[in-house]
Amino acid sequence: MDRKIIIITSIGVVIGLISGYAYYHYVGCVSGTCSITSKPLNSSLYGGVLGGLLFNMISDFFKKKPS
Repeated sequence: MDRKIIIITSIGVVIGLISGYAYYHYVGCVSGTCSITSKPLNSSLYGGVLGGLLFNMISDFFKKKPS
């Protein structure tokens, strides 16, 4: 893997962690029966995984095209 791809994916994980916690804090699950949003750790980890996957897919656009 290229260093640039690792950095972009890491940024996506951090943004995902923050947005996952924000989702828990502002939306959350009042009853506590939701498996993902019932705890801040679950919501943050889920957001981090999704953010990393999304930014990893986007990192393909930043690769240099062979000339």
